[in-house]
Amino acid sequence: MPQIGAEVAGFLLAVIAGGVARLLYQSLVCFRELVRHSYLAMGIEDILYWMGTAVYFFVQIYHTSSGGIRWSFLLGCVGGAAFASFLIKKIEKIGKKIYMRKQNKFSENLAGKKKRS
Repeated sequence: MPQIGAEVAGFLLAVIAGGVARLLYQSLVCFRELVRHSYLAMGIEDILYWMGTAVYFFVQIYHTSSGGIRWSFLLGCVGGAAFASFLIKKIEKIGKKIYMRKQNKFSENLAGKKKRS
């Protein structure tokens, strides 16, 4: 029975690893939106990201399953990345709603001040 617990723990660590990789890539995308740069620079960033991600996954596989690649680890990574993508979309949607409400209130206040003048 303790081996099942170890497998579940390894799967959860894989889910976290996939989520971390997805969140790091999303932060790279956000950085690209803030600071515009050339396609060459974006290519270099992507290569560095994927090399770092490969090393990160290698270390995670080594620690969780003694270096053996298991389907549970791969499925956990994909599931974690998918869950992180889902969370990112929900957070963006909520952020846009909040932003639009504030914009509408600002517009209404501005329109009310113009009518009074």
